[in-house]
Amino acid sequence: MSSPVWHPYAHLKTQAPAPKVVGGSGSHFTLESGEQLLDATCSWWCMIHGYGHPRLVAAIREQAGELCHVMLGGLTHDPADQLARELVRITPDGLNHVFYSDSGSVGMEVAMKMALQYQLLIGHPEKCKMLSLMKAYHGDTTGCMAVCDPEEGMHRLFASLLPQHHFAPAPSAPFNATPEQVAYDLAALRDVLASHHHEIAALLMEPLLQAAGGLNMTSPDYLRGARALCDEFGVLLIFDEVATGFGRTGKLFAANHANVTPDIMVLSKGLTGGYLGHAATLASDRVHDAFVGDSAHHAFMHGPTFMGNPLACRVALESLRVFEEERYLDKIAALSQQLSRALMDDSALNAHPAVADVRVLGATAVIEAHSAEALKGVGQFARERGVWLRPIGRWLYTMPAYIATDANITQITDVMKAWFLKR
Repeated sequence: MSSPVWHPYAHLKTQAPAPKVVGGSGSHFTLESGEQLLDATCSWWCMIHGYGHPRLVAAIREQAGELCHVMLGGLTHDPADQLARELVRITPDGLNHVFYSDSGSVGMEVAMKMALQYQLLIGHPEKCKMLSLMKAYHGDTTGCMAVCDPEEGMHRLFASLLPQHHFAPAPSAPFNATPEQVAYDLAALRDVLASHHHEIAALLMEPLLQAAGGLNMTSPDYLRGARALCDEFGVLLIFDEVATGFGRTGKLFAANHANVTPDIMVLSKGLTGGYLGHAATLASDRVHDAFVGDSAHHAFMHGPTFMGNPLACRVALESLRVFEEERYLDKIAALSQQLSRALMDDSALNAHPAVADVRVLGATAVIEAHSAEALKGVGQFARERGVWLRPIGRWLYTMPAYIATDANITQITDVMKAWFLKR
């Protein structure tokens, strides 16, 4: 009997039966058949400590014996308070206020509502549109779909449902570009702001790494320039660090590469080490203080049922302790070097006619093919070699757990290269 589970992003007529996972340890998960697969995607980029980490499991069990859940409306609890203090401590200076939710998409919805209401409260109700970037992906909820790439993104089918926002060209200068190379991208962003700033509440971006929209890797100088342009045109700057936060780009947050503080930052995925769904939307004093007032409009009308869930907050605290105590940024630097040596330094791979580009940033590596057809069958190919790979369109990528060993990374990159080089 087939399972009644409706799987995501699946074509129901042609999808293969989903393998059943029964457990996991470290960088591997175990299937019902006993097969162990090395997870090259750390389960959509969130299982940064791998599976079955004893400290994270113990934190959840201990918290479950104290308090599993209570509403955050009118109440609070120690894990929520402690996590908020820690997030303020580790994020860029000035992000002093934390609003919880239960997923990255909802965290971005919170950010957009916060930005629009901020503009209304300071006397600019006309600034009610968002500015996003092409190649952007911010989530699958309705508000988020409206700020994903409207041409190549996965949500074109829903265009008639979505509000219309503004889009600037995706930055094209790579991570190590010179300021002169970035100037073209910033000029394009300036053009959109100059034309439409009167109705734009905020600029949203995935800093340095546009993830699900094609793993586009961009320059810290673009972040610095975007910050200056937002200040010039009276637009808030929102960083979607759902994928980039907690070390994925090589620093704790992508914003740290540019020494930039956004007005609003959204965190999820690695926030709990992937062990429970949770998100945080952090705001600056300027944004937060605009909501202090006497009118009915000063209340921020948002409240997910599971915001600030004690189990999620507790495991997030333990995840952060492990990250810092075990010097994960050093681990990520080593992972990045190994990924670069294996993929970017392979001349045969880079010269392959099916390969458009190879790039690495932090603990993320991608082989961009010229077409999605070139990757048809790669998932089964990798599974037969003990690796779980799930490409996005024409991008074959890995975002491994930070605990991955040298042997794990070699196995992943060997499989990625073998698909193209058949060796």
